[in-house]
Amino acid sequence: MPAGPRPSVLLVTDLAYEARGRRYCDEDIHLTSRLREDFDIALCHPRDAAALLEGFDAVVVRNSGPVLHYQEAYDAFCARARELGTRVYNPLTGRGDMAGKQYLVDLSRAGYPVIPTVDRAADLGLLPDAEGYVIKPKLGADSVGLQFVRNPELPPGADGTQLVQPRIDFRYEVSFYFVDHDFQYALNAPHPDQRWVLEPYGASAADLAFARAFIDWNTLDHGIQRVDACRTAGGELLLVELEDLNPYLSLDRVGEPVREAFVARMKTSLTDLLG
Repeated sequence: MPAGPRPSVLLVTDLAYEARGRRYCDEDIHLTSRLREDFDIALCHPRDAAALLEGFDAVVVRNSGPVLHYQEAYDAFCARARELGTRVYNPLTGRGDMAGKQYLVDLSRAGYPVIPTVDRAADLGLLPDAEGYVIKPKLGADSVGLQFVRNPELPPGADGTQLVQPRIDFRYEVSFYFVDHDFQYALNAPHPDQRWVLEPYGASAADLAFARAFIDWNTLDHGIQRVDACRTAGGELLLVELEDLNPYLSLDRVGEPVREAFVARMKTSLTDLLG
């Protein structure tokens, strides 16, 4: 019997986006070539996604750049996908960076191991003493709008729109990569001033328990997530970001067996979503 039609997937990416220390386009070109083995693939820019949704079995959002650069187009994409009932990978129900950075405030209030974070002037006293503080937009990304100040403060009228955090004295940053709820690999940046010079990292059982707590909190059934953390001078891991929209994967920094295992797991995850 002839095989049935293959699932069609619209992959949303910005191949021209220039990220510091990373080549987004190379990663998505590689992923596209591998996904094409099992799916019929078309690529589009995030500004075009809303108009092209119909006719595809699923939409995969990959290295599409910070949403704040095309917020109106992204909102239209989300609205159209919900209207059509389109399967989106990652699903649009994420509670991490997909929904802004409110989760850092919520997790901090709930006592999770995150960098202490507040978003109201009345709560500035909850922050620990530090040599400096960071102010960032709640809807920011890629360090856009980041400010460093000596004292914790929020500009008048900024309640609920900006975050304040202490600057943390950390030894290194580490990222944990998951497909669905399955851990795939970890990478760390051993030099704090070189965030994207990454090396394979042997995650301990305690490290994975830390990362899984945030994956479980996010409740996404399908998709790719990256848990970014820093190791403090005292040895504690603290959450920096929970990337659940379009996390860069640094696949060029892992060995071929790990990369192949990741691609195979992503294909299975996408097939499950379509099923």
